[in-house]
Amino acid sequence: MIPAAVINWVDAIQKLQERGQDYVLITLLGSRGSTPRESGTKMVVSKDANFGTIGGGHLEFKATCMAAELLGGEQEQQKIEYFPLGPSLGQCCGGSTTVLFESFKGSNFNIALFGAGHVGLALTDILKQLPCKLRWIDNREDTHPQSLPNHVTPIVSEQPTAEVADMPPESYYLIMTHNHQLDYEILEAVLNRGDARYVGLIGSDTKWRRFKMRMEHHGYAPEFYRQVHCPVGLAEVPGKRPIEVAVSIAGELIALNNSAEQTKNKHQGVSLAQAKQAITELNTIT
Repeated sequence: MIPAAVINWVDAIQKLQERGQDYVLITLLGSRGSTPRESGTKMVVSKDANFGTIGGGHLEFKATCMAAELLGGEQEQQKIEYFPLGPSLGQCCGGSTTVLFESFKGSNFNIALFGAGHVGLALTDILKQLPCKLRWIDNREDTHPQSLPNHVTPIVSEQPTAEVADMPPESYYLIMTHNHQLDYEILEAVLNRGDARYVGLIGSDTKWRRFKMRMEHHGYAPEFYRQVHCPVGLAEVPGKRPIEVAVSIAGELIALNNSAEQTKNKHQGVSLAQAKQAITELNTIT
């Protein structure tokens, strides 16, 4: 948990974004008469803590309750609320204020990367710069770098296949361990879940033909493995060097994730009617 007592709202947003957590930014847009804080004052509300203050009292209590409701939503939202402090909130200030609420969703870009070899290392150097949650899994000790950002979780597991069960639905899976048998077992576990957004398997066309033959021998129909990308990455980005392969894979993931985000967030922002109504309410108070 981020220590709310020792962090301002600007730093809080940075930390929450790094950790892929949802938050609501509350801003006092305008005020008339006596109010606890001036226009432009901000605070941040997350699931676990609040950062900054818009003046305390019943106004802040109501605002944080509204923020909690927005945090429970499926999409990012913006709304404006008007608060006459005296009549509705029982505060002695007697003024009024208009408050903007902006909710931001944490990253749903969940990636499981199996393998900490040369390509895995080069790929993580790229992915750690993106707003994703990366679980980086290997069964060997001392393969992960010592220093990684908060949204990258290194995991040393004697049974990497078991880590598949811990991933959220609609996750992205990248399978590139040092062992073909282990790759097959992980791939089978991922496909048996049936909810992956993307499955990438490193290897040649020959490796993939052998894997398909094994799956057919085990009774799987072609539909079972149709979504697998092997060779993994964008065909438009050729090359066999680790960084070339990593760029190719990252490009494919970014394109797919951006497409999913655009589909999800078709409507954003405060409507013009809502903004005009809030301004009218503020201006009519004497």
